[in-house]
Amino acid sequence: MTYCVGLTLDRGIVMMSDTRTNAGVDNISVFKKMVNWEVPGERVISMMTSGNLATTQALVSILDERTKAPGERNPTLLDAPSMFQVATLVGKTLREIIGKTNKPGQSDGFRATLILGGQIAGSMPRLFKIYPEGNFIEAGDDTPFFQTGETKYGRPIIVRAYDPAMTFEEAIKLLLVSFDSTIKANLSVGLPIDVTVYEKDSLRVTQAFRITQEDEYFNVISNGWGNALKVAFSSLPDFTFDAPEPGDTAP
Repeated sequence: MTYCVGLTLDRGIVMMSDTRTNAGVDNISVFKKMVNWEVPGERVISMMTSGNLATTQALVSILDERTKAPGERNPTLLDAPSMFQVATLVGKTLREIIGKTNKPGQSDGFRATLILGGQIAGSMPRLFKIYPEGNFIEAGDDTPFFQTGETKYGRPIIVRAYDPAMTFEEAIKLLLVSFDSTIKANLSVGLPIDVTVYEKDSLRVTQAFRITQEDEYFNVISNGWGNALKVAFSSLPDFTFDAPEPGDTAP
């Protein structure tokens, strides 16, 4: 399992993913699930992957290889004219990989889901969620963020606190709380956490970094959020059973 979030803001896009993969409680590994392609001043494309590791690694390898030999396959990620066409290209490639891997009658264990975001010069930043079938949906005012993987534990936090006007720093804090809650609830999600920040119209990766177990800020967030929940819970009014009326008998 995994956990990835792509968040749109007025200022740009923040993407965050964990790195844990596992095939059982005794077989846990770390694999990077985020990749960035960049032509400074012309385009930035970021992608996060969840699902079958062999499928997602094959996808990244094929997409990356095509950018290095564009004459053999056109368009590539680096010369597609719009983010919509980038999403179409990625979805088609994903569908082809899954189709070749899954034999007739075989289970769908080789499936994968992606979050793709970025900007190409002359257009606005865009964020997509791409499904194993190759189709996709786009983020907008009603759906300003996408999640993949183990989504249920961290979603309520984002829904309650998200504001499109928040700063990148506030967005990272929000997502780290979401990730901490997910990590606490599910052993299949874990650190390190990869982060990519893209500022609108900069046409370059603004920030890209990894948060590890030793990261002081993450530990402050984790401990602080736990303590804040206890304080908030204690401040709520206590539940009371209705006092029985004179003469009433317990059911």
